[in-house]
Order: sequence, then structure tokens, then C-alpha cells
Amino acid sequence: MRRVWEHRTGAIDGFTQKYSVKLLVYLEVHETMLGAIAREKQVKKWERAWKIALIERDNPKWLDLYDGIVGSEPTMDSRFRGNDE
Repeated sequence: MRRVWEHRTGAIDGFTQKYSVKLLVYLEVHETMLGAIAREKQVKKWERAWKIALIERDNPKWLDLYDGIVGSEPTMDSRFRGNDE
């Protein structure tokens, strides 16, 4: 949840901040950070058409999934901020 919020609000440097990407159309949940990182690296190597097919398999209308994940406001509950509590 923290990572989704960081991308949405532009709190971290990277692709989503640089290009002002705000729409969340695909999400995978992993047991561990290492598993999530490995999967992200795997998908990054894919052809664009494969990535689009992956999104459209679960979200054919490309609906924004953000509100269903963290709520309608771009604020974050302190439980998800990270190491500050």
C-alpha cells in the first residue's frame, strides 16, 4: 500500500514522477519484497504487447484501481508510511 501511495503522490523519484503517471491499472501482491522485485524485473523485460495483455486480462477497461486499494483521498494512514512508526 505504501508503494502505491508513493507513486500516486509523486513522493519518490522515478518513472511515475518524471512522466506524471497517476493511473493504477495493474497490481500484483507478493509475499516478500524480494519476490515483488524479482517479478517487477521480469515484467520490465517483456515486450509492450505482453504487458498490455497482462493488464487487459484482469482490467480490460483500464479502470483506475487506486481508490479500491488505499481509499479515495491521496493521504496515507500512518500504519503504511514505513519506518516512522
